[in-house]
Amino acid sequence: MLAAGTARPAAAHGRPRPPAPFPQAHAHNDYEHPRPLHDALDHGFGSVEVDVWLVDGQLLVAHDEVDLDPARTVEALYLDPLAARIRANRGVVHRGWGPDFQLLIDLKTAGDATYRALARRLRPYRALFSSATPGRVHTRAVTAVISGDRAAREPMAAERVRYAFYDGRPEDLGSGVPASFIPLVSANWTSLFSWSGVGAFPAAERATLRRYVDAAHAAGQRVRFWATPDQPGPEREAVWRELLAAGVDHLNTDDLPGLVAFLRAS
Repeated sequence: MLAAGTARPAAAHGRPRPPAPFPQAHAHNDYEHPRPLHDALDHGFGSVEVDVWLVDGQLLVAHDEVDLDPARTVEALYLDPLAARIRANRGVVHRGWGPDFQLLIDLKTAGDATYRALARRLRPYRALFSSATPGRVHTRAVTAVISGDRAAREPMAAERVRYAFYDGRPEDLGSGVPASFIPLVSANWTSLFSWSGVGAFPAAERATLRRYVDAAHAAGQRVRFWATPDQPGPEREAVWRELLAAGVDHLNTDDLPGLVAFLRAS
């Protein structure tokens, strides 16, 4: 994954290069948009989040169990469309730009069994996905990062060849676990900070945020927060400005055009 705000140019093959994507833009609950994956990609997002449930051997996509639909598999909504897009774009997700796309997969059912099923699904698509072998990371068009149920960690750590990486938590900062296993550290904003964009950002909290981000970056890890304000208005923009100023790598939102408009103006 590239650093926030950057994208490596790729050969345009004679065609005008399209506008740069937004590596910082993370589509939370992406599958709830009218066109899962495609809406986020059309807005230039560099990261999308998909919730996955293991049901009768299938990996189904939904936020809540009541919404599960056998037709909405991870292959149908994400893996097959990504494969088709990467073929059409000559090896990248965003045409004319480098491999800067993250697929964050949030496991909603028991992490051990769900991850093992997912790992089997990823292998036929391995040409698309970044991988890790002992001592080396091979970067490809998509980097899959596993979040959600923490029991996925053990089977992931045992693999000699992985086509996915682990989404860490604040307690993983400074633990010595390398970025080749934990490239991303995510946290609930409200568990660490009281400020929600109203009034000035307390100086002590700003300093805490910057120390947190600096510690992650020193270890080669990226930072994401969930549960940040996401209703349009000055509070959301105030928080987003502080996150960008601190170097936070991914801004979480359900409002695709709202975040793009903010990033373009920043």
